This record gives sequence, structure tokens and C-alpha cells, in this order.
Amino acid sequence: QEAYLKAPNAGAGDYFGDVTAISGNTIVIGADKEDSNQTIITNGTTASSDNSSADSGAVYVFKRTGSTWAQEAYLKAPNADASDLFGNSVSISENTLIVGAPQESSNQVTITNGTTASSNNSKSQSGAAYVFKRTGSSWAQEAYLKAPTVTSNDYFGFLTAISGDTLVIGAYGEESAVITITNGTTASSDTSKADSGAAYVFKRTGSTWAREAYLKPSNTDAGDNFGISAAISGDTIVVGAPYEDSNQTTITNGTTASADNSSSESGAAYVFRRQYTSATPTVTSVTPTSGAAAGNNIIIYGTNFVLGATAKVGTANCTTTTVQGPNEIICTLGTKPTTGALTVTVTNPDATSGSLSSAYTYP
Repeated sequence: QEAYLKAPNAGAGDYFGDVTAISGNTIVIGADKEDSNQTIITNGTTASSDNSSADSGAVYVFKRTGSTWAQEAYLKAPNADASDLFGNSVSISENTLIVGAPQESSNQVTITNGTTASSNNSKSQSGAAYVFKRTGSSWAQEAYLKAPTVTSNDYFGFLTAISGDTLVIGAYGEESAVITITNGTTASSDTSKADSGAAYVFKRTGSTWAREAYLKPSNTDAGDNFGISAAISGDTIVVGAPYEDSNQTTITNGTTASADNSSSESGAAYVFRRQYTSATPTVTSVTPTSGAAAGNNIIIYGTNFVLGATAKVGTANCTTTTVQGPNEIICTLGTKPTTGALTVTVTNPDATSGSLSSAYTYP
């Protein structure tokens, strides 16, 4: 054991630790039944002792230096309200954190890129999600996310997952009968399949978030709760539907799913993969810029990275090139080719390439 973490405002029934997430030396812990009425972020080691907004929820960020952990921030929603359950889900990728509040109740159907959020409460438990970004050691809200169609009891934000600049949000109480994927910013307003569930994909460009897709299974049915769980890695998303009812015992590779309902609540999971056309890649930055030797990983950031792309540092190819998404590649460094600051190059399968000179220096 390296550490035992507690909230600085620990209170009975807060459920600190109900959800946890980690990326590198940063840990995020949700306490979705924390009760303070605070509506600002506290960067530092303290937290509110107020208890006037029951189950509004909070999130705590901890950072490790060496082998010592310390609280870095105490996060609250700017529209914190009783029973929102902010912190019911958390996920983190590098310096970006996403927090779900599945019982938030606003009727907003647009994304707010910035630090504010709606104070409306006319769509009970419709749900929301909040994106926070760290600069240095300070956290600030980057976006407030809502579904394009808002219905009471959708529980949007019950599940959140992030990889690089892409995130997925589950809404297991969503009710549409749609059986296809909608690529774009819209979603169905149909409510004929109660608790069938849905998942929504969001993409960040620069500091702006936009909806990219609305996911439904090909065998949508009432009560399946599709979207109650999900995970993402690069361009691949898996979504769980624990109450799906088919009796199938084999995997279907492809776009269909069983319509059988003879094995009640047997459950299913669905895999989705982003497809996009090739374009000339660009390399904008590398982290770290020095210090990692052959066999270690660096992360290459940029645009238009395509599955199957290769990367090299100087004249040495990365021994493994993992395309996490169109904006991120993990490169396992090969043997040091030469001294000095070296150019990092990414080449897509269509032979288009982009590079950044003096981007990385071997130790």
C-alpha cells in the first residue's frame, strides 16, 4: 500500500470512493452524495464543509510527487444542486477529466464550451456531464455536455469514458426505438422503448467539444439499459447492455445482433469502431520531449493520424506504433539513431506524412 486517501471534508453518507479513475500520477475520486452547495472549483487541499445541498456530489483530484500523494483539487459543478449526483462517474486522460451527473435536471440540448452550466430544473434526472482541463496544477471547467434530445430520467452521464480527444457518455434510461447509428450531432426524440438506452460520442477540436455520434444497438429493446457501462480506447468503443435478453451463445462479428428475447437479462456488449478517411497528418507536439530511452514510450500529438500509421524518431522507426485516435499516437522508442534533437515523423498508410523538427532528444 502506498497511500490511504480521504476527503478533507469527509462526511457520513458522502460515498467518497464510489468511483475512481487514474491516469499516470493523477487519481480522480467521485463522492456523488457529498452535500456541499459550492459551485466553484477549489484548486488546492481544502473542500467545503457545507451540507445544505444533499447529494449534489463532488470530485477530488490527487497528484503523486515521488511516492507522496496530495490533493490537487476539489471539483464541483457550476450549477450544483441537490440530488444531481455529480461524481457518479469519472474518467481521466492525461490533463482532461470528465464527470457525470446523471440526475442533473436541466432542459438544455446544446453544448456549453466554457465554465458555465444551466440552472434550469425542468427535465428531472435528464443528466449532464462536465469536462475539466488542467493547466499546470490548476483545473478549470472546459465544457458542459448535454444530449441533443433531453427527456426526464434518461440518466445521461451515468457512464463516462475518455481516450485522448474523444469521450463517450452513456444514458441507460434513454427511450428511443432506433436501431441504427447516427453519425453527426442529432439524436432521436422517440420515447417508445423505455430504458432501451443510448450512448453519445463527443470529439474535441482545440478546446471545443462537439457531438460526433449517437449510438444505438441493432436489436434495441425496452429495458435493455444499453449505455449503463462503456469503455473507449482510441477509435474503439464497447458499450454494455446488462439486461439484453437474447439466448445467443456465439459472437457476431459484424453489424447485426440477435432479436431473441428468451433468456431474460442475460446481457450483451457491443463493439463500435470509428471509420474516417485518410488525410495528410501533422505532428504538433511530443511528450516527453526528452529523457525516455529505447524501449520506453513517448506520445505523439497532432491531426489526421490513421489506423496503420507508422512513426519514427530521426531515422529510427518506433518499434511499436499504437494509433490511439486521429490526434494521438503512442510510440515505443527504438535504438537511439544519433545525438541531438531529432525530427518526429508520422506516415499514414496512403504514404502521406507530417513531421515536427527537433521534437525529441534521446538521453
